Amino acid sequence: MSNPLAGLLADVGVQEFTARDFRPGLVRHVVLFRYHDEVTAAQKEEVLQRFRALADSPRPDGRPYVVSIEAGVQTSGEGAGGGFEHGIVVTFASEGDRNFYVGTPVVDDPAHQDPEHARFKEFVRPLLAEGGVLVFDVVV
Repeated sequence: MSNPLAGLLADVGVQEFTARDFRPGLVRHVVLFRYHDEVTAAQKEEVLQRFRALADSPRPDGRPYVVSIEAGVQTSGEGAGGGFEHGIVVTFASEGDRNFYVGTPVVDDPAHQDPEHARFKEFVRPLLAEGGVLVFDVVV
């Protein structure tokens, strides 16, 4: 699957693509996690704690850039949860802030990505089942 943002990144360059004012407007970054069977409740709680802590993650200028993070356990009774246990909604004030946050695989330059989020992804990756993450971004 190709990256739909790759062409835009190539057109405008990484500095503009990850700037605070690039395409302003609310962006909701929805993340769902499905874990390996052996992951404990304590490990799952640590995932949520570490994810929530990303709300204070700063840009290189020292200022936080995440508007909000809401995270919790799946409780729907519709039977359409696909085995995902946790849902997180991260809100950004621009696509540039979202692009800075996401980093790899969208932005490969470490100077233009959040190192705290990169560390979180390394922490959570071994806990997730095959196909255990779903990410969906909505510009509102």
